[in-house]
Amino acid sequence: MAKKEYTMAVDKINKRKSRFKKVKIALSIILLILILFYVILVIIYEEGRFTVSLDKNLMLKKGIVLYDSLDTKNSKKELKADKIEFMDNISMKWIPENINEEGDGAHNGDNYIAYTFYIENNGDDTVDYWSEILIDDVVKNVDEAVRVMVYLNDVKTVYAKLNNTTEEPEQGTKPFYSEKTVMLEQRTNLQPGDVDKYTVVVWIEGDDPDCVNALIGGEIKMHMDIKEEHIEQK
Repeated sequence: MAKKEYTMAVDKINKRKSRFKKVKIALSIILLILILFYVILVIIYEEGRFTVSLDKNLMLKKGIVLYDSLDTKNSKKELKADKIEFMDNISMKWIPENINEEGDGAHNGDNYIAYTFYIENNGDDTVDYWSEILIDDVVKNVDEAVRVMVYLNDVKTVYAKLNNTTEEPEQGTKPFYSEKTVMLEQRTNLQPGDVDKYTVVVWIEGDDPDCVNALIGGEIKMHMDIKEEHIEQK
């Protein structure tokens, strides 16, 4: 009888160990999934700063180069603007009027991103190209109050979504090209040796009627493409 009870006790211990082992495996799998999810978020939001990418056809076949310093002219296929940890809403009036003259590369300020870069035609032919700013991801509809100001050779255009109530353009702005496209513009007749200067500024406009408390904690990720041709998405 004692031997039988001993055997039953051993079986219970083994079953308990087996259950404990299964729980450990399950917890390890959950932990791995959480780590993977965290890494994906880091890639999307921490490393996903505003970027500018150059079409390889423009670079390799047309001789177009992209750089963010007139002093070094270090050509790159992709440029990355410095990110800011937090962006509160501000008024456009608070942004320096000569922000396009503040310098090359990143020159962020309080609650806004500012980035200056250049496109140069180092080839032998006249080139046309498209510039496009795309929204990759939005949290809490913060794009409703975002402003994107683009200087091309010191000519300024401010882009914003249509007013939610009136469905009319916000004062002094050009409407987003589409729900996910901030701007889409064609630059024609870039002669050999010509240099285009861009300054892009991004902020949350506090005077926008759609800038409400519901947007607090929102995030937005955007990038800019410089490409040879535009293919309309269906």
